[in-house]
Amino acid sequence: MIFGSICRQWGSPHGRRSYRALLFFALAVISGGGTVRAASAASGPATAPSAAAGPILQPDPVALRAFLAGVQSELNGDILPFWRRRVPDRKSGGFVGEIANDLAVNPAAQRGALLTARILWTFSAAYRRHHDPACLEIARRAYADLTARFLDSDNGGLIWSVNPDGTPRDVRKAVYLQAFGIHGLSEYYLAAGDPMALGMARSLRDLIEKRARDRVNGGYGEEYSRDWRLQTDLRRSLLGSRGLKSQNVHLHVMEAYTSLLRTSPDPVLKRDLAVLTELMLTRVLDPGTHHLRLFMDNDWTPQSDGISFGHDIEFSWLVCEAADATGVPALRERARKVSIEIAGAVLAEGVDSDGGLFNEAGPAGLTNTNKDWWPQAEALVGFFNAFQISNNPKFLAASMHTWDFITQRIVDKKKGEWFWSVTREGQVIPRLPKVGLWKCPYHNGRACMELVDRLSPLVPPEQPGRP
Repeated sequence: MIFGSICRQWGSPHGRRSYRALLFFALAVISGGGTVRAASAASGPATAPSAAAGPILQPDPVALRAFLAGVQSELNGDILPFWRRRVPDRKSGGFVGEIANDLAVNPAAQRGALLTARILWTFSAAYRRHHDPACLEIARRAYADLTARFLDSDNGGLIWSVNPDGTPRDVRKAVYLQAFGIHGLSEYYLAAGDPMALGMARSLRDLIEKRARDRVNGGYGEEYSRDWRLQTDLRRSLLGSRGLKSQNVHLHVMEAYTSLLRTSPDPVLKRDLAVLTELMLTRVLDPGTHHLRLFMDNDWTPQSDGISFGHDIEFSWLVCEAADATGVPALRERARKVSIEIAGAVLAEGVDSDGGLFNEAGPAGLTNTNKDWWPQAEALVGFFNAFQISNNPKFLAASMHTWDFITQRIVDKKKGEWFWSVTREGQVIPRLPKVGLWKCPYHNGRACMELVDRLSPLVPPEQPGRP
């Protein structure tokens, strides 16, 4: 354990020196203020440290190399193999709907378009990085599943779920799902070069703009019927919404438009993404608390006072990606400033002493002290991104501490992949499945890929004869 081994020695003079060394080497990684994130087609524009970040020092390459090796091993030796081997439905096509922690498959479970879209993104992104034909095979399976089972050819858009035999089950249209469709299809186009996938991604974007965009107040609606009538009965919400608008939908439309813009230049899409990013910074983000408002009415009046630490830290780095894609310098600088503020608030309020990120809080304090898998994955990237921007060593330490928590408590070392959730005490919650409509390879797979992209250029090649 990179972080934990140092902390356990805290009481000794050597331990204190080691911990201080960790913090100092975390100040930055490339002398002279250069870029600290790898620029690649897979990950988008590079993120460089702020001019006000202070002096840049050389890191300890041994610690960074160990961090990188652990993340690579988890991605390539656990997450991707698990989903390749366990989740495809070899009899009926597509993917099984649910797998328990003991790896028992539930044959009666519904099949969700969200799971398929997220598998599509994950294995397309993995193929772009590794060029492993096995990853492309899963991506092609996911593309076929999404288009054959979930695409509504009459009304447009993706329906929510089907029965195991492929017949429609829940035909509502969630904007959240359409966004993940765009995200997955855009990445698949970049991986496989299939123009039909890009055409479908653009069609879903057109549908969102035509059917779900609020031309009066700005932003987007939540859920619609099969024929695109706005659903206002929140008691039946697919996503548990408590308002006609939510941070979750806007966050992932922003993410999807960022991905689609990477496929080809589009000035209209770039403008729409800039407008949406501005809305996230002014309407969804609470500037006083540095947390996202979870639910809002049509006029953006807040409808809740809860805090989702996972969404906060996810937004903290996705907003940087979106702002970079717009090409607007002022928006980019605002996003970077906000990113550091959000990461600081999450670190101060949401991280337990073991490095795990709590699920939720409210005005009076913590309200859900469980630690789901996906907030841990987002914290891994969000804190590292804040370190890259600010050169503040506490954020690198936080990212490494989160990684230690993940490897000790979240990774299932016996059966593979990650547990859905553990309690504050670290006990696995067994009733939550390993694979399901919401439990996917997207958050943890993406986090590992992001960390590999960001860490790789910071780790110098090993010299012959040296560790």
